Amino acid sequence: MADKTNKPGFFARIAKYFKDAKGEFKKIAWPSKKQVWNNVAIILVMVLIFSVLTWGFDYIFAFLRDLLLRQF
Repeated sequence: MADKTNKPGFFARIAKYFKDAKGEFKKIAWPSKKQVWNNVAIILVMVLIFSVLTWGFDYIFAFLRDLLLRQF
């Protein structure tokens, strides 16, 4: 016959997983509110800059395309 090991049950393993996860969350160095808002501001500025750049390149290329198409 197969040798039964003393393995914990399904629910005991799930409970241990969540207990371990809770312990790991306590180890995380969470950013302060000020750091979060600084990061949000940086991201919004970068999105704005890249949006303007993308719009500018699109406008220039559309203008050049129209200029080229008028020649033919």
